[in-house]
Amino acid sequence: MQETNKKFKLVSNKKTRTILPNMFTLVGVCIGLTSIKFAFDERFGLAIICIIVAGLIDGLDGRIARLIKGTSQVGKELDSLTDVISFGVAPAFIMYFWQLNTLGRVGWLICLVYVICVALRLARFNVNSETQPSWKDNFFEGVPSPAGGILVLMPLIYSKSEIQFLNVDFTYFTPILFVLISILLISKLPTYSFKKIAVPRRLTIFLLFGVVLFFGLLLIYTYNVIVISSLLYLALIPFSIFHFQNLNKKFVNENIDNEEHEDIL
Repeated sequence: MQETNKKFKLVSNKKTRTILPNMFTLVGVCIGLTSIKFAFDERFGLAIICIIVAGLIDGLDGRIARLIKGTSQVGKELDSLTDVISFGVAPAFIMYFWQLNTLGRVGWLICLVYVICVALRLARFNVNSETQPSWKDNFFEGVPSPAGGILVLMPLIYSKSEIQFLNVDFTYFTPILFVLISILLISKLPTYSFKKIAVPRRLTIFLLFGVVLFFGLLLIYTYNVIVISSLLYLALIPFSIFHFQNLNKKFVNENIDNEEHEDIL
């Protein structure tokens, strides 16, 4: 019985629990770097898939760490480093090899600006440790780096999709999009984080069906689904700003009422 308890303690040790999520994070680094190799070989379809897989891993490693109680400061810093590589450096190289190299030094400068904005966005996220109301956990400050990494790939993804409703001149559209996404990354605009989505138990089966349907369509119509999802995400930004302002106004009014009540007492 004592040996069993010792084995259980060994497995449940915090240092041991941090290994699994950190392994996921390191796999994300490898996949992000591999996308650069594919882009260098002009295999842009595989490069896009690598970034998507890296995004899925980025969404899983943190949740796995919280689920098994394996969060750590090292894991947090490693996750940020991975995001810079997978959603900053890698997309910049992919788009440079695909289109921005035609602009010469200006194209390279645009790539540098984008990567710097990704790094600044993650640095701000790491140092922003101030306590805040729980409802603010539903929002990010600015566009998160994984979303930014996919959004800057939109010209390339659009060119490979079957959704050709606009005749786009990628020579001009690509650098303009890079600059706009760079601004959104370091902006303070509230965007939905989708961290806390409360679903009634009776609707769980429909949620599972929707998730399975989404990933099924993603596997079959990869580029089309990414284009539509990216457009929907951008369309949600004005709603997230409006929602955030309403919640913040309500929160401020409640605090004022509480302070007035305390003064009366």
